[in-house]
Amino acid sequence: MKTLFDTVSYACSKRVTQTYSTSFSLAVKMLAPSIRQDIHNIYGFVRFADEIVDSFHDYNKEMLLNKFESDLDQALKDKISLNPILNSFQHTVHRYSIDYDLIASFLKSMRLDLSKQTYTTDLDYHEYIYGSADVVGLMCLKVFVKGDQEKYNELKDAAKALGSAFQKVNFLRDLKDDMEVLNRSYFPNAAENFTNETKLEIIAEIEEDFKKAFKGILVLPKEAKFGVYTAYRYYKKLLDKLKKSSARQIQSKRVRVPNYQKFGLLAKSYVNYKLNIF
Repeated sequence: MKTLFDTVSYACSKRVTQTYSTSFSLAVKMLAPSIRQDIHNIYGFVRFADEIVDSFHDYNKEMLLNKFESDLDQALKDKISLNPILNSFQHTVHRYSIDYDLIASFLKSMRLDLSKQTYTTDLDYHEYIYGSADVVGLMCLKVFVKGDQEKYNELKDAAKALGSAFQKVNFLRDLKDDMEVLNRSYFPNAAENFTNETKLEIIAEIEEDFKKAFKGILVLPKEAKFGVYTAYRYYKKLLDKLKKSSARQIQSKRVRVPNYQKFGLLAKSYVNYKLNIF
């Protein structure tokens, strides 16, 4: 029966989340059980695509991405795939009527990582972020609102802002590896010279995104609110650490939030959520 295969597929997507991101996995645990698996399914899909363009240096990345996209299209058409990650993802896409335009925009940004190394204009920079992060937030929002289009339209700007904030924090955190290993520079104003002044300009932009996003978190359905708030608090903490680090330090090492601080954030977030004081 396909039910057993689906169960195995879902377990694979969950394992991908747990293996690749302890922070995101922790936030997903704070979601209601009814929506956790679908967020694992989305994460598994975007993580595999990202791994193709970022990690498989000894292989033909373009060929692998082409195959992955072709297999996805077939999975969406047939409502099944022998690739368990795609089988899980197609289930979530159909269950919540996730727009294919969101998926296409995501894959477009992933494809840019195969060839584009420097973003010199704000237009290119924001277009990449929309495809690589904003649309992922919108996919998750479809799950959070359980396909309610009216609620989705109400919250989509906040979801995009949160996706942008998360991605820009990731860019700052990973600046050293992006430049030295992948030879990429995403921030237009940092392509030539990343200074403390540049860092502060980027952080100010991120903080504006967080402000917009927080308004949406306040009115999320209860099934999603605590999990999203937990992820928000983690990234805010990471941004604080980046703010306290000099431009030279960011360029020389990857800033992290230690596990003990992650669990402390979780505990404090839980108290704030239960007391409704956040």
